[in-house]
Amino acid sequence: MPDRISTLAPFRHQTFRTIWIASLASNFGGLIQAVGAAWMMTSISDSQDMVALVQASTALPIMLFSMIAGALADNFNRRSLMVTAQLFMLVVSVTLTACAYLGLLTPWLLLAFTFLLGCGTALNNPSWQASVGDLVPREVLPAAVTLNSVGFNITRSVGPAIGGAIVAAAGAAAAFAVNSLSYFALIYALLRWRPEKQDNTLPRETLLRALSAGLGYVAMSPNILNVLLRALVFGISASAILALLPIVARDLVAGGPLTYGIMLGAFGLGAIAGAMGNSRLREKFSSETIVRLSFLGFAASAGVIGLSSSTLVTSLVLLVPGACWVLALSLFNTTVQLSTPRWVVGRALSFYQTAAFGGIAGGSWLWGVLSETFGAPVALTLSSLAMLFGAAIGLRLSLPQFGDLNLDPLNRFNEPLLRLDLQPRSGPIVSLVDYTIADEDVSEFLLLMSQRRRIRIRDGARQWTLMRDLEHPEVWTETYHTATWADYVRHNQRRTQADAEVWDAIRRLHRGDEGPRVHRMIERQTIPPRTDVFHKPAPDLHH
Repeated sequence: MPDRISTLAPFRHQTFRTIWIASLASNFGGLIQAVGAAWMMTSISDSQDMVALVQASTALPIMLFSMIAGALADNFNRRSLMVTAQLFMLVVSVTLTACAYLGLLTPWLLLAFTFLLGCGTALNNPSWQASVGDLVPREVLPAAVTLNSVGFNITRSVGPAIGGAIVAAAGAAAAFAVNSLSYFALIYALLRWRPEKQDNTLPRETLLRALSAGLGYVAMSPNILNVLLRALVFGISASAILALLPIVARDLVAGGPLTYGIMLGAFGLGAIAGAMGNSRLREKFSSETIVRLSFLGFAASAGVIGLSSSTLVTSLVLLVPGACWVLALSLFNTTVQLSTPRWVVGRALSFYQTAAFGGIAGGSWLWGVLSETFGAPVALTLSSLAMLFGAAIGLRLSLPQFGDLNLDPLNRFNEPLLRLDLQPRSGPIVSLVDYTIADEDVSEFLLLMSQRRRIRIRDGARQWTLMRDLEHPEVWTETYHTATWADYVRHNQRRTQADAEVWDAIRRLHRGDEGPRVHRMIERQTIPPRTDVFHKPAPDLHH
C-alpha cells in the first residue's frame, strides 16, 4: 500500500496530530470515569437493570441530541462548539466528583450526571468527526477515522484497568477527579487550533431548516440509509457485552472492580488489533464481508462469555468483540463521510450517531431487563441470536463499498442578475427548466430525470415535477420550489462534481443551439385586497 494512504499518514498533519494526542488524555479520563460510574452503581444499587442503565444513560443523549448537534456543526464554528462541549463536561465532571466525595450520590443522581456527560459528548462528536475531513485530505480520511478509533482503544486497553485500580484503592470519587483533569489538554489543543474561515454570503440556516435539509439529504441517499440501518442493528445487539460486563465481572467470574477493568482492557486491546489491521482487511474483503464477520464475531463471543466462569477465558474472548467493534463502527463512519459532501457531513454523521447510539442505549436497557429477569447468561445468549440476525440482514441489504465519487462543490452556478430587488428571505421561488427532447431519446431522458429528481430533492428542492407540453410534445418542463431566494442559491451551490455526470448527460439529449431554458419566478398571491373581500356590499340575490 502506498505510504500516503498508510494507517499513520494522518499524523503528517500537525493539527490532526495535536488534537489526536490531546484526545488520548480526554479518552483516558472518560474511561476511568466510566469504570467508576459502573462500579459505583453496583455498590449503591442491587438492580442489574440500573447497572446496565449506566451505559444507556451515556448513549441516550447522543441518540436524542446528535441531530441537533449535527445541524449546529454544519452552520456554526465547529471549534467553538467543541470547546463549549468540553467546558460543559468539565463542569459536570467536577460537580460529580464533589457529590461523590460528599456521599450525596444516589442511583438516579448518578445516572443524571452520566446523562449530562453524554449530552456534552453529543454536542462534541458531530463537530469533531466532521472536522476530520477538514484536517486531512480525502485520500487519508479512512486512515484518520481508524486512528481516532485506535486512540480511543489505546486508552481503553489500559484506562479501565487503571480505573479499576483507582476505584479499588481510592473509590469512585477519585476516578471522577481524574476525569475532570483530563479535559484540560483537549481544551488547550482546541483553543490553539485556527481553522480556515469559510466565506459565505448567505444567511445561516435556521435550526429547523437545517435539520430538514439534512433529513432530506439522508432520505434521498440509499447508501447512507443502509449504513444507518446496519449501525442501528449493530448497536442494539452488540451493546449486550459492554452493558452486562460489570455483572459478568461481579457474578459470573466472582471478581471485583480490578477484574472489570482488566476485562475492559482486553476489549480495548482487541480493538487496537482490529484498527491496525483495518486497512489490510479492506484490501482483501468487501465492506459487507467485514461487517458480517463483525456480527458473527460478536455472536460467538457473547455465547462463550455467558457460559464462562473463568476470568482468563472471558478476558481472552473479549479480544474478539473488541476487534469487531472497531472494525464495524469505523467502517460505518468512513462510509458515511465518503458518501456525503462537506455542506451536510455534520448532519449525516449525527444521524449515523443517532442510529448507532440509539441502538446502544435501547440495547443496553433491553439486555439489562432480560438479565434482571432471566440472568446474564440467558441475556447474552439472546443477544448472540440478535447478532446472527444482524449478519443475515446483509444478504438482502449489503453495505456499499467505499466509492470514488468526487463530492467537492461543482462551482458552475453563477447567481443571476435580477431585475427585481429580492432579499435573501424573499420567496417562495419557483424554478422551471425547459428541455427539447427527440422521441427516440425520451426513455433515456426519463431515466436521467429520475436521478435528477433525487439530486434536486436531496439538495433541498421541494414539489419537484416533470411535465410534457401537449401541443409541443418534444418540450418537457422540470419544475421545483424553494422556500426563499437564499434557499434557491444554496440549493444550486450544493451540487457536487459527481452530480455533473447526470446533468451533462441530460444536456447532451437536449436539442437546440442553446442550452435548456431556465425560468426563475417568485410566487405572488392573487387574493383580492382585504377591503374588496370583506367590505364590498354583497349582491342582492332576490332580484
